[in-house]
Amino acid sequence: MRANASQDLGLPSIYLHLLAELLRTGGVDEQALLLRVGLDPARLRSTELRVSQSQASEFMTRAIIESGEPGLGMMLASELKLPLHGALGTAVMSSKTLGEALDLMSRFLTLRSPNLNIIQGREGNQAVFQMVGGTELGPLHSFALDATLFGCIVMGTQLVGTPIPGACVRRRGPEPAYFGRFRHRVPVPVLYNEADDAIVIPLDSLSAPLRFSNEQLAATSRAQCEEALRKLTEDAGFSVRVRRVIETSHPFPPKLARVANTLFVSERTLKRRLQEENKSFQHLVDKVRLERAGELLQGTRMNLSQIADSLGYADAANFTRAFKRWTGISPSQYRTEASGTGLSQPGVLQAGASRPAALEGRF
Repeated sequence: MRANASQDLGLPSIYLHLLAELLRTGGVDEQALLLRVGLDPARLRSTELRVSQSQASEFMTRAIIESGEPGLGMMLASELKLPLHGALGTAVMSSKTLGEALDLMSRFLTLRSPNLNIIQGREGNQAVFQMVGGTELGPLHSFALDATLFGCIVMGTQLVGTPIPGACVRRRGPEPAYFGRFRHRVPVPVLYNEADDAIVIPLDSLSAPLRFSNEQLAATSRAQCEEALRKLTEDAGFSVRVRRVIETSHPFPPKLARVANTLFVSERTLKRRLQEENKSFQHLVDKVRLERAGELLQGTRMNLSQIADSLGYADAANFTRAFKRWTGISPSQYRTEASGTGLSQPGVLQAGASRPAALEGRF
């Protein structure tokens, strides 16, 4: 299953959070940079939320410029621990062999890096995992390949416990000036001026057992990856793209004009395309508000005034009226019922999720 190159499947927000942390340690005001791009720093810690590709690209481009560090992709690669990759990370970690893990990475890379695809091949007694761009990445091409190729090598070392014997990385073009400062971070040889961008591994190394192998967990997480990929690629309508911008936006809720500008469409076009999918901008804003309200009521001790402010309401009374209109009960009653039933997972107010019967609202 391949994503259509014209679709904006978004980028997992956790990667932008990691990049922001790297900027902070380098003396860059990462909070101000995120806010200028219209992203809420607090929302980026999720391994599930996705940021629109336009905002992700703008942030990464600004990060490289303001940090003055063209090797940010190399730095990010060192931070890519397997648990940060959601269900795919779990599936890879729990695989039986290195070859099985790489097969999973090849099949489900779209979940984590939708602009890149992996093509598998063989050259004699070597397996070749070639990285190709599904869309034009422009100035972020080197950044994306650095982060993904070298990140895979770092994670492979985590999986096996040692650098993979006989493995190497091939890169097209000349060696960039910054690479010398990061060479020590890559536990395998790196060859430049090659015909492709690829990881090359001896075939006999693919049978290497993994340290965290768990057959039952592997089966469960693979099924989760299948479902996530199906949902991501099939549910890629315009309203999903709008919702992604709303979910991670600062300030919240965003103005329609700002969302339209982020998605490079006019306000009229945004409204029309949402209408074609039987959606409206305000409906999407309210859905995100309701889900955030549930998260804050369950997972924090914020009072109603603080929650109202974070959701863009003038005061607690306006928030309470809206919440009762959506759910039929007050925020305080919901907090009490959720606490009494032991609900603690974020997003319980999403349509179809488990929740007290009284919360069967309009969404």
